[in-house]
Amino acid sequence: MRRWLEAFEEFAIDVILERRYGKRAALLRWFLYALSWLFRGIVQTRLWLFRHRLLREHHPACFVISIGNLTVGGTGKTPVVEKFARALQDHGRRVAILSRGYKSKKPPLFRRLQRKWLGMERRKPRIVHDGRRLLLDSRFAGDEPFMLAKSLKDVIVLVGKDRVRSALYAIREMKCDTLILDDGMQYLHLKHRLEICLIDAQAPFGNEFLLPRGTLREPPTNLRRASFIFITKTPLAGNTLLIERIRRYNRTAEIVECRHQPLYLQNLYDANDRRPLEYLQDKYIAAISGIARPESFEQSLVGLGANLEITKSFADHHRFTDRELQEFATRCSRRDLEFIVTTEKDSVRFPTKIEGLETPVYYLRVEIEILSGHESWESLVERICRPQPLMAPERFFA
Repeated sequence: MRRWLEAFEEFAIDVILERRYGKRAALLRWFLYALSWLFRGIVQTRLWLFRHRLLREHHPACFVISIGNLTVGGTGKTPVVEKFARALQDHGRRVAILSRGYKSKKPPLFRRLQRKWLGMERRKPRIVHDGRRLLLDSRFAGDEPFMLAKSLKDVIVLVGKDRVRSALYAIREMKCDTLILDDGMQYLHLKHRLEICLIDAQAPFGNEFLLPRGTLREPPTNLRRASFIFITKTPLAGNTLLIERIRRYNRTAEIVECRHQPLYLQNLYDANDRRPLEYLQDKYIAAISGIARPESFEQSLVGLGANLEITKSFADHHRFTDRELQEFATRCSRRDLEFIVTTEKDSVRFPTKIEGLETPVYYLRVEIEILSGHESWESLVERICRPQPLMAPERFFA
């Protein structure tokens, strides 16, 4: 069943991105187009209800930063969240990252029943990292929260669909004074002090259609809600035309241009095996991934000098099996390829150990590099870290 659902998801994505043709694809495309108009109406109505306070938003007693986007996946949000959390923690803030935990596995039934009997089901989110140690693996945390917790090491990471409850827990129980709402632009139940929107320079507004026909969660005009805009994956030629379009929707937001800067290769199954980027030069390699935009990752490997012979992509957030990896490694071995490269985000969804793997597997470690807007970035961090007037947790309306 899981394989069938993933196959259908890949087919639907290919239809949405105009990579599939034929009668079935055309029918699905028209059906999704009709649904996208209904979706647009629902999105705009929901925003209107929150704007006129007919739906309630909660005001926490601390600084809330929302980092999100208008499109589904592919903007490189996780490294930006990591950069923010690290900068704020270094400046003395006690930070918690609140994530939905997309595609995370539910705790065992007995654990859920136990929490319910003890009255904890609605009061306590899942704690991925408590600021001292990692408590959940990627299956129960979700790949992005787990990756953040593993990379940051001393930042609190909480997972739960009800992020109002997660916020309350972070403030009362973990004494946090700054909350980062991961993928929070559409989560309106929690009042945002800062709205940071990410735009992928390679596909700023997807194919310009709303879900489910396209990849937009909201119309581009809703960009006016953002107070800061980060343009990710900035090309060498710059973003002049994109910035002109952004300014049609939002004249006041500060714009920061950045890119994903590769740092090194890390062996997935050997912590002592770390290679510089020069190791890719003239090597014959393969790439495997399960992300929204695999083309960007594959192009970066070629840009680093690798000869990319075989590529394999799965649906976003795909959890790799021993069999899939063994089969792919065998295929690479037959072609006499030197190693396999995946993304850091994918690496947390790989099997923890595979015996007799013929071809080494590395992941590419990247971080965000700011290209323009350094002053805006520094003033933003300073503004957030400026001492705030103390407020009692009781002021948080749950």
